[in-house]
Amino acid sequence: MSASPVEILCQGILFDMDGILISSLEAVERSWTKWAELRGFDPAMARRIAHGRRAVDTLATMCPECDCDVELKLIEDIEVADNEGLTVLPGVCELLAALPADRWTVVTSATERLARVRLAAGKIPAPEQIVTADRVSRGKPHPDPFLAGAALLGIAPKDCVVFEDSAAGAIAGRAAGCTVVATTFSHSAESLEAAHYLVKDLIGVRVAIRDDGIVLTFVPIENATEPKADARS
Repeated sequence: MSASPVEILCQGILFDMDGILISSLEAVERSWTKWAELRGFDPAMARRIAHGRRAVDTLATMCPECDCDVELKLIEDIEVADNEGLTVLPGVCELLAALPADRWTVVTSATERLARVRLAAGKIPAPEQIVTADRVSRGKPHPDPFLAGAALLGIAPKDCVVFEDSAAGAIAGRAAGCTVVATTFSHSAESLEAAHYLVKDLIGVRVAIRDDGIVLTFVPIENATEPKADARS
């Protein structure tokens, strides 16, 4: 028996970038492989831990003794130069077009420079202000990025919906007090247990604008947990 549709009443939406709005998995893996090979580290380890995290946090794990500023500039340059295969994910353009421009923003672990390059490459009409790795002192899985995103919109975190695809992002969104909808694009359902709802992609997410807020309607493929009472419409 198929799952029943879910309706969530919210005031704002916070989108992760890589794996939610665009697919740059191959570029990310190529970039971290190149960096690891240049520096003599294990490429497989770099690829495994880089997804969904700020580059500065990956670097701290990979080479805590390195000059972080030097290495961060190197990996950023490598990633900015590689947009081969970047694609906008299914349902994204339709969903963004249905949302009021002042009710959503991007919350990403990429740097500002890299995020702008990737969003432009995907022809996504990015908000004037987004939350990037440069704007927070602690990245995902800490709640700081999504708290900053909610503050940017001027909306309480409990009234925001987070769209994420990584375990770290789902944990961060939930810790911030947001309702988290995770896609199974890049991670298994089991690893996304912090999310309130799981969906395959954004194709089936519908938007209705009402006087009391934004209503998102979708059919989850699996309930990760019981949703919070204030997440229901």
